[in-house]
Amino acid sequence: MLYSVEHTTRYQYHELVSLCHNIAALAPRNTDTQTCRAFNIIISPLPEVLEEHTDFFGNKLYYFVIEQEHEELTVTVRSQVEKKIIADTTPTYPSQSWESVRDMLLSSTGEYMEVRQFTHPTDITAGNDDIKNYARQSFTPGKPLFEAAHDLIRRIYIDFTFTSGFTTISTPLSVVMKERKGVCQDFAHLAISCIHSMGLPVRYVSGYLETVAPEGKEKLTGVDASHAWVSVFIPGNGWVDMDPTNDQLANEQYITIGWGRDYFDIIPLKGVIMSSNSHELKVSVDVKRLEE
Repeated sequence: MLYSVEHTTRYQYHELVSLCHNIAALAPRNTDTQTCRAFNIIISPLPEVLEEHTDFFGNKLYYFVIEQEHEELTVTVRSQVEKKIIADTTPTYPSQSWESVRDMLLSSTGEYMEVRQFTHPTDITAGNDDIKNYARQSFTPGKPLFEAAHDLIRRIYIDFTFTSGFTTISTPLSVVMKERKGVCQDFAHLAISCIHSMGLPVRYVSGYLETVAPEGKEKLTGVDASHAWVSVFIPGNGWVDMDPTNDQLANEQYITIGWGRDYFDIIPLKGVIMSSNSHELKVSVDVKRLEE
C-alpha cells in the first residue's frame, strides 16, 4: 500500500524576524512495516543553512537557519511511504507475566540494555499515586504483559474524552487524570506514565493516521493531522504499537515519523526566533492512499 503525505506548517509573525534556527522531525522512518520511498522538504524563505542528521533514537532531523528578514515562515514536506499489508492472521503473544518481563529486563546487562532506556519517566510523563493506581487495575498479578497493556489502552479510550483545545502539550498529567479529557499526545503520555509505573519499557511514537471520509462524501483537503500513540516492548514480538486514542493496535493506516521517550524528543517543528512579538500558526496535513 502506497501513501502520499503533505504536511505544511506556516508561521505568520506580527513583526519582521531577522533570524531563526529550527529543527524539523518530519521525515518518515524506515521500519519493518514501512519504507519511505521519497521525501522532499521545501522551506520559504530559503534557508542559508540546511543540514540533515540522525538523532540518538535514529530519527532523521533537518536543521535549518534563516538569516534574512521575513514575516512568514512556511515549511512543507512531501513524502511517499510504502506500507506492508498486515496479514489477517492474528499474531500470538507470549503468556509471560508482566512481572516476569519487568524482572528479566531489570536484571539484563546486555541484550535488553537499549530497551531499558525506555523505562525511565521524563518530566512530562512523571507519574503519581493516582496514575499508578489506575495502571494497577490493568496490571493485575500474573497477567500476561500484552493483555495488561492492551487492557490499559482500552480503558484510556473508554474513560477519557478526546477534547481538542482543552490541553496544551505542557499540561500536567495530573490535570488530564482529574478532568478525564485531552488529545492524542495526552493519552500517549498517560499510557507511558502508567506503564512506567509498573517498571516496564514503552516509547512515544509520532506520525500520521489515514482518515477515511464518510461513505458517499469526498475527503476534505487538510483535515488530517499529526497523531501520537505508544509502543510497548514485548519479548518475542518486539515493539508493539498501540493507540489509546482509538483503542486499537496500529495497522497499515499508521505512518510512523519517529519515536522517543515523549513528545519533546520528536517535536515535528521547533525553533528559536529573534523577535519579541507573537505569531500565528497554521498546520495542514493530507494523507492520501495512492495504490494497494
